[in-house]
Amino acid sequence: MTPVASATSTNNAAVTAAGSSSGPLDSQGLEATQDRFLKLLVAQIRNQDPLNPLQNSEVTSQLAQLSTVTGINKLSELVGGLSASFAQAQSLQAASIIGRGVIVPGKTLDLAQGSAIAAVDLPRAVEQLSLTIRNAAGASVYTANLGPQNSGLVKFEWDGKDDNGNAATPGKYTYEVQGIAAGQRISGIEQLTYGRVNSVTLGAQGAQLNVDGLGAIQLSQVKQIV
Repeated sequence: MTPVASATSTNNAAVTAAGSSSGPLDSQGLEATQDRFLKLLVAQIRNQDPLNPLQNSEVTSQLAQLSTVTGINKLSELVGGLSASFAQAQSLQAASIIGRGVIVPGKTLDLAQGSAIAAVDLPRAVEQLSLTIRNAAGASVYTANLGPQNSGLVKFEWDGKDDNGNAATPGKYTYEVQGIAAGQRISGIEQLTYGRVNSVTLGAQGAQLNVDGLGAIQLSQVKQIV
């Protein structure tokens, strides 16, 4: 009697093909793969060489391969469902802040109606935090000492007055900060700016906030909702 050696190789090929698919199988495709696998396994057992019977370890190995393929596809379905739920929750969260102000990375101040808001994120506490605001030409128009500050988010508001107490022209300004700790200037200060959310765009990269004067901002970039 000629041993049916091809049954094992065909069976392994079916499982390998299912496991190396470019994407997860749908439920019908997975059921078809399982059905083919079981039929091949039964045929292999029925036609095995009595002088060289199929070992238990071989059957266990092949069943383990099928279990792995099944588990990977179920995991893919679960991850896909979680991703969809997360995207939906993110969209709802983004829509809820339309019309509100947000603090996001940036080095500008938008002076309007005699007020401008910005913030910094300090990596450590400082003994002194100094602020310099510059106009579009780069000239300093206002300086201030914000005093000692703890680490974390520090928000400040400019009343639009220059160093002489005169009202500055409404528009875009830039600002710089300098933190002093233990007599040394510290690094790693993140500058932040303020803007109002006009709308939300949903895309492949997730929810994007369309912020007045700043353009598109990722929801993950928002440091604080004001």
